[in-house]
Amino acid sequence: MTIPQSFIQELLTRVDVVDIVGRYVQLKKGGANFMGLCPFHGEKSPSFSVSPAKQFYHCFGCGKNGNAISFLMDHAGMGFVEAVQDLAQSVGLQVPDDDISPQEKERAAAARQKQATLNEVLEKAADAYRRHLRESQRAIGYFKGRGVSGAVAKRYGLGYAPEGWRSLASVFPSYDDPLLEESGLVIVNDEDGGKRYDRFRDRVMFPIRNVKGEYIGFGGRVLGDDKPKYLNSPETPVFHKGRELYGLFEARTPIREAGYALVTEGYMDVVALAQLGFPNAVATLGTACTPEHVQKLLRFTDAVVFSFDGDSAGRRAARKALDGALPHATDTRSIKFLFLPAEHDPDSFIREHGTDAFARHVEQATPLSRFLVEAASEGCDLATAEGRAHMASNARPLWTALPDGVLKRQLLGELAELTQLNARDLSDLWGQAAARDGVRAAHHAPPQRQQPRPTADDAPSWDAPPDADGWQPHTESAGPAYDPGYGSYSHQGGYGGQNGHSGPSGYGGSKPPFRKGGDWKSGGGWKKRDKDAPWPPQPRLPRTPAMSRADHAARLLLSHMAFLEELTHDDHTILAAQPGAHGPLFAWLEAQFHEHGPLAWAVLRESLRDHECEELAVKVMTGSHAQTEGELHELRLELRDLLTRMQIEDIKEQQKVLVLQVAQDPSALERYRALAEKRKELEQIAPKTT
Repeated sequence: MTIPQSFIQELLTRVDVVDIVGRYVQLKKGGANFMGLCPFHGEKSPSFSVSPAKQFYHCFGCGKNGNAISFLMDHAGMGFVEAVQDLAQSVGLQVPDDDISPQEKERAAAARQKQATLNEVLEKAADAYRRHLRESQRAIGYFKGRGVSGAVAKRYGLGYAPEGWRSLASVFPSYDDPLLEESGLVIVNDEDGGKRYDRFRDRVMFPIRNVKGEYIGFGGRVLGDDKPKYLNSPETPVFHKGRELYGLFEARTPIREAGYALVTEGYMDVVALAQLGFPNAVATLGTACTPEHVQKLLRFTDAVVFSFDGDSAGRRAARKALDGALPHATDTRSIKFLFLPAEHDPDSFIREHGTDAFARHVEQATPLSRFLVEAASEGCDLATAEGRAHMASNARPLWTALPDGVLKRQLLGELAELTQLNARDLSDLWGQAAARDGVRAAHHAPPQRQQPRPTADDAPSWDAPPDADGWQPHTESAGPAYDPGYGSYSHQGGYGGQNGHSGPSGYGGSKPPFRKGGDWKSGGGWKKRDKDAPWPPQPRLPRTPAMSRADHAARLLLSHMAFLEELTHDDHTILAAQPGAHGPLFAWLEAQFHEHGPLAWAVLRESLRDHECEELAVKVMTGSHAQTEGELHELRLELRDLLTRMQIEDIKEQQKVLVLQVAQDPSALERYRALAEKRKELEQIAPKTT
């Protein structure tokens, strides 16, 4: 079986290496990484590091490193195909096979081409909607009335679909083109002889882009009180509401800068919040928040705040968001729920109370743990035994959905206290209920081949001058200004499956539970250790060869690809001009960024297979120097300093050449002086070396 490389890359963007390694290794947060005892060699002090940013693991002791696939192969003894299938199943993907007929391959290639074509059709429509907005004072007036400036409208590519049934006929040469229907722009009425008309008419338009910036659909809002107020593109080959978030493309950088993502209920909430100082907002697309939505957000941040209206509809939406968030609520992530007063949405609240008040509400939002208890207790009279039993029944599926960890174990105790039971009794009852559910499911399910399980020993700018709100005509296209619960450990020593049930210990995790006064060790059995004690000091790192500035810049950009957004023209020039394999590596990395957006190192590593720059990239990303982490702000400054010094060194070399040319070329002196001035400016920027 041959698995396409493109699928491997997609799979590695969908899984989290911390979750995969965490099934087998007890990890603790240590700075930007997670640390634990290496599963590949015996050690007493943790030297095994797992990086969420790079989606890579590395042991400072034995040098073992790799991604989620290689970990399952090396630690769980899986073959390559088995490891890929295991990971794909965990995220709901179907593993393709290159061993298919030429006809099937041809159909797959045609599907990819169709997707690219649909993106182009939608982008062309978006350009037309932006032009129509510049011509409609009524639509501009609507946005102005909502406080939206021209700059924010341009950033989000806002537009207007004019009145009339076939306005897109003036945009596309053939209004009968099937692509217009497939993209969701045109509706075909089969009951009226196949008559065609525009889906969006007399609506302000919100283009929807995927994380790569490709146009995949639209949302339209009426200017008055007509129904439906909001209208979305239908499901198409490029648009799936359960996977996409409005505004995520525009909010990528602000989310990282703010440290959290703010999830709202509508397009206008996102735009208004960006206008009022919260550009880190995104919105679901007329559907309930799904686990895939949450997983996508958690690629950019470890903190998510869901903001909902305080009315009954808002509470229902929050409840669905809770279900989507629970499988991803690990101990190192913060997921909260913000409920505004019933009479307010985020826009109106900020305008009445100010940004500081809204920021305080965000900070004081309800943690997931408290909301879980509130949701389980809703409608239950905890003063009666019946009410407490009802609450426990409500809480079981919510608690079971949480990944194993400290949060899950704490909640077991809190829920047990509310039911007036001890934690072991509640755990036993839930375990028995889960076993009964499993028996019933087995009776109704077809027989499945059992997979081997590891054992414990495997442990709009406008033509006229802009007005006071910044609205002005502009002919350029808009662009961004910013740019499972696991199975339980059984008494027989095996690990439960992905959908396994909670064992007698009450913890639904795939690692052995803590025992009082001891901890699990790789050879089996328990060693005595205070479970609350900090990890012992890390061992001294082995010496590695000194890195050049180009090596160091490559490491930073391979680790944090999003930094490419912030580089100047001079930065790109100096990087592309680096000798040897460095220049081509930087050029390749920039091309990958433009095509796919920021990618984790694990994904880049797969893309580099058999590439001329593979050896250099692996070299700079291997060893202790490749594992240094820090605050993103500090790493940005580090990269800025490197690039400045590289430019200074380049100027020095140019000046040496010009000195030799002065006698034959008088103009060389002027060029020398210009470079000297630029060098002086750069030296004032660069921090003094110590």
